[in-house]
Amino acid sequence: MAPFLLEPLLGKPLAYLIYLLIGFGFGTALEISGFASSPKLAGQFYFKDMTVLKVMFTGIIVAMVLIFWSSALGLLNYNLIWVNPTYLWPGIVGGLIMGAGFIIGGFCPGTSLVALATLKIDGFFFALGALTGIFFFGETVQYFDRFWHSSYMGRFTLPQLFGLPAGLVVFLIVLMALVMFWGADKLEQFFGGKPAPSRSTAIRTAAAGATLLAASVALMVYGQPTTAEKWAGMADEKEALLTERAVQIAPAELLDYIYNDKVIVKVIDVRDEANYNVFHIVGAESIPLADLSSAIPDMLTEPENTLFVAVSNDETLATDAWRTMAAESVPNVYILAGGINNWLDTFAGGKTPVALNSVTTGNEDLRYPFDAAVGAMHPAADPDPNALHLEYIPKVEMKLKQGPSGGGCG
Repeated sequence: MAPFLLEPLLGKPLAYLIYLLIGFGFGTALEISGFASSPKLAGQFYFKDMTVLKVMFTGIIVAMVLIFWSSALGLLNYNLIWVNPTYLWPGIVGGLIMGAGFIIGGFCPGTSLVALATLKIDGFFFALGALTGIFFFGETVQYFDRFWHSSYMGRFTLPQLFGLPAGLVVFLIVLMALVMFWGADKLEQFFGGKPAPSRSTAIRTAAAGATLLAASVALMVYGQPTTAEKWAGMADEKEALLTERAVQIAPAELLDYIYNDKVIVKVIDVRDEANYNVFHIVGAESIPLADLSSAIPDMLTEPENTLFVAVSNDETLATDAWRTMAAESVPNVYILAGGINNWLDTFAGGKTPVALNSVTTGNEDLRYPFDAAVGAMHPAADPDPNALHLEYIPKVEMKLKQGPSGGGCG
């Protein structure tokens, strides 16, 4: 299922050749659209030439419809597509600065390179200015670092913002784009003195718009795959990992990774709040199983050296959480073998730790009585990794995930 990591599949030389061809094709498309001309690009802001809006928004809505239809048909895993994390206020300020630069210079960074490739002098100076700005930004970002990293919202998308199904959002954006295209023609005629489109052009435009609108309506009706449907498509392969106990890691292995500076460990405690408050591993995040789906987008933006470990009193709830996270393509997900009970058996000195290949009871009751809710204040919540020398069979195999990629004309 797409997207595919080309370097592992094809090797670096062929993968880089494909990247080069894609970049060449994108630059060619921009040049053909007239984006190497600064007066044409600047005309957007004076409502005289709306080519930028028409070309870029056409690319956006066509790609959007194809992406979500591919996802709906199971051809593409949407969760593996990199979505830039949202930093709201820095993003707004940065957008205003880039917009001002676009108006003054007549280019955005990407189109300036197209102009440079066609040997336009203004494109050369704009690209040089962009590189100079990047240099000074890198030298001064330390002075406004707090603002630069403020208002973090993670992998935040319009369906999340409006609480609407993805198909409905796609339909509304396509509808908005078609209205904008109509309005752009009117603005060009009024401010730029352009003639109305010919009858044949109007018919072709209407046909293309109707096709996109129909595709978005069909997508809205068809819908996106649910977590349960995603799991059904991979259950045969993934259930074998559970049966073979390939993803259940010993408490000692988890502790070793907690103290491993090269790995970011996210202990996801999926018990209810009451159980979490009674006792939990130090640093564990309380995300009850019912709330897990809403936390998935943030998990997908974590660095690739992040290890997720689902934890419950035994393994039943943690296994359900593992299935959900695996279905949603969260990488490097494991289960604490025997759960909190086994953790306490190991580090509180209560009983013999559960054997790695034993079958757990499925009883999610906490076997250890606590007189009060101690949270992570109990010594066993943060054991000394050097105090015990426990042997275990290593299970964790860190896997790389899809990395960030560029987008837009910038």
